[in-house]
Amino acid sequence: MERQISNSVNANDYEVLIRKRGEGKYASYCPQLNYMITGEEHEEVYGLMVEKINSHIESLNSSN
Repeated sequence: MERQISNSVNANDYEVLIRKRGEGKYASYCPQLNYMITGEEHEEVYGLMVEKINSHIESLNSSN
């Protein structure tokens, strides 16, 4: 089953889920983008995911 990627331009419509996967290993996941990022710090993976969401929204805005 293929997941649909969100077309919302409202950043509040996107969730960021963060999981600690071991010592110094974190992952963030955005279900609306079906996208995962890994890193060494909680703040790092959160910040990178927020950047990814904002980039996605910018691309939606520029295509309209």
